[in-house]
Amino acid sequence: MPAVLPISSNTRAAACRPRCGACCIAPSITSPIPGMPDGKPAGVPCVQLDADMRCRIFGHPSRPAFCAGLQPSHEMCGENTAHAMHWLTQLEHTTRPA
Repeated sequence: MPAVLPISSNTRAAACRPRCGACCIAPSITSPIPGMPDGKPAGVPCVQLDADMRCRIFGHPSRPAFCAGLQPSHEMCGENTAHAMHWLTQLEHTTRPA
């Protein structure tokens, strides 16, 4: 698997990869999500992730701030979904409270 790269000030923006959903599965979310009032644990797909791996509440005010703040980048998304899942899972482990 690719090494985890920290996001830096020169991180290049990227467009979301169709049918990826890694950012809706890999990280934990501690704030309420419609349908998941206690948030979601890492590795669990968000209930708002549809069959096409798209967020049903994208752009909606009920979307958690964490989700809105997680922007696609080449470093995070890489060339495939496996890279994105690995990168986000490593980030989750690295930033987990002690």
